[in-house]
Amino acid sequence: MNTFWNFLFVVIVALLVISGLFDVIEWKFNILAILVAGIFWFVAMYNGFIRLTNRAKEGWSDIEVQLKRRYDLIPNLVETVKGYMTHEREVFEKVTAARAQTIAAKSNTERAEAENALSSTLKTLFAVSENYPDLKANANFLDLQRELADTENKIQASRRFYNTMVRDLNIAIESFPTNIIASFFKFSGLEFFETKEELERKPVKVKF
Repeated sequence: MNTFWNFLFVVIVALLVISGLFDVIEWKFNILAILVAGIFWFVAMYNGFIRLTNRAKEGWSDIEVQLKRRYDLIPNLVETVKGYMTHEREVFEKVTAARAQTIAAKSNTERAEAENALSSTLKTLFAVSENYPDLKANANFLDLQRELADTENKIQASRRFYNTMVRDLNIAIESFPTNIIASFFKFSGLEFFETKEELERKPVKVKF
């Protein structure tokens, strides 16, 4: 967002200087032209922040929709498999506990951690189900399995979109000169939807 408009503004001013137009036109008109260009740049930057913020909110809304869909599917899944997997109580408890933990999570990082734990317990549940041929042939179980797999893919896609928008917004907020506009209008950065492990794998920033 900010790179394009900053570059365009600089190019326009540079072309005016090189062309000698500033020398031909009276100084008061030169100042007026610079002020008008500055206003256009200011408006473009502000609108850019609005666009990035709204797209990040849209991405998070998509994540929420898919997460709710998964939460709603899990109780049905547990009830379906209980009749077959009578000796796997611990697996059911872990799935139920992981689901409750995701609902109770506060920050995006905590939510991502809980979601990953939930995905892990579901994988365990499906792995254990391989030992029950009758369950694997159950139409309801197969439908739930497909729906959960589809939901997982949509969560990952929404998560990538959201993180991309958050990255672009945070860069704009931290970069000069757009950080001036961000500070003036109180635009604030957003938190990535990432686990602690993902954050720890990122390269360490070196500042001089």
